[in-house]
Amino acid sequence: MHIVLLSGGSGKRLWPLSNDIRSKQFIPFFRQSDGTRHSMAQRVCGQVRHAIPSAQITIATSKAQVSVLRNQLGEAVDICVEPCRRDTFPAIALVSAYLHDVKGVDENEAVAVYPVDPYVEDSYFAAVHQLTQLVETGAAELMLMGVEPTYPSEKYGYILPQNKETVSHVLSFREKPDADAAQRYIDEGALWNSGVFAYCLGYVLTRARQLLGCSDYEGLLAAYESLEKISFDYAVVEHETNIGVLRYGGAWKDLGTWNTLTEIMEETALGDAVLDDGCRNTHVVNEMDVPVLVMGAQNLVVAASPEGILVADKAASSYMKPYV
Repeated sequence: MHIVLLSGGSGKRLWPLSNDIRSKQFIPFFRQSDGTRHSMAQRVCGQVRHAIPSAQITIATSKAQVSVLRNQLGEAVDICVEPCRRDTFPAIALVSAYLHDVKGVDENEAVAVYPVDPYVEDSYFAAVHQLTQLVETGAAELMLMGVEPTYPSEKYGYILPQNKETVSHVLSFREKPDADAAQRYIDEGALWNSGVFAYCLGYVLTRARQLLGCSDYEGLLAAYESLEKISFDYAVVEHETNIGVLRYGGAWKDLGTWNTLTEIMEETALGDAVLDDGCRNTHVVNEMDVPVLVMGAQNLVVAASPEGILVADKAASSYMKPYV
């Protein structure tokens, strides 16, 4: 099976460790049994290889990330490079054309696409494999993976399934509604979209021809800078009627903010840092050569790098965008 990992994004939600050049998926947060640390990208690729040894991995990324990807993952993965950032629909169209035209993948073969940085357990990859089997057998043109929402988030798409079975037809899909609408969807039984898309290759190539004007790899490369910036969710999913959803009940966490990241950190301090016994629910990540001492703090995240220093209440850390 073919797995595409989306790694083109960048941002500052984990500032000062992440920035436009160094994305959060490459920061080595996870300690291994041998004492070394792995990034989110290394962790997910390792999980894929363990759970689905036959999977062929292709990473869709930007030019700025190729070097760090090769340094962290070696030559064992294919890389499809976007000429510039154009959001997930152009990226998925380009990598689908790359698989077909460059790698020779048949239009009837299934592809699973998902972010390179989810925090998940191995059962997630078994569910991804099941999604590809479902599209290959014609269960739907497009399969999604849904998770039970825990609050009316405005960050996710909402999938309204036909019933409560593990696999269901999708009645409707709404991308990133406001909080009031999100609560209404939850009350109706909607699921969060986990960001996984499974389809037979020809499906996206057809959508690319219809919506972008071409579907061949060289043509998309040449036109890429002029393509509209639009997500796959808005361009394709909201308008597709033949969609299915697989409910996923295992561990799944979007590590997009300091608040969520510190929930899974095994240590309260990374780098040269000390917290006294009076600290509660406080984490420090220090990439500097100077020590950091934190005393009597509660519900804080402290992060230091050459880019700057963050001292924030964990809940407030999700709202740093206007300041960085």
